[in-house]
Amino acid sequence: MNRKLIRPSLTELKDQMASNNNNRQQRKKPAPPEQTNAENFYYVKQMQSKTPMVVVLQDGEEIRGVIEWYDKNCIKVHRPGAPNLLVYKPSIKYLYKQNEMDEKE
Repeated sequence: MNRKLIRPSLTELKDQMASNNNNRQQRKKPAPPEQTNAENFYYVKQMQSKTPMVVVLQDGEEIRGVIEWYDKNCIKVHRPGAPNLLVYKPSIKYLYKQNEMDEKE
């Protein structure tokens, strides 16, 4: 019994190699998204739980209150016993949850 050796043609080999290279490139890890929405989740969580917050401004001034709402450019801070404030985000240095020690000051 004679067996005939079947060899793939050169063009078939090139096509297989090209498709393998394309598959490798497609399996690469995608770039991370530009926006994670972490800021939005944080604001919503603090608003829903009415967490007392301390907003520290660029000049060092501290604003204490509860975040009532926010948008792309600013947040509204509700302060008990004082007027509510609309604070522009670029003027905020950082903010944090007010703890019991901060409340006594």
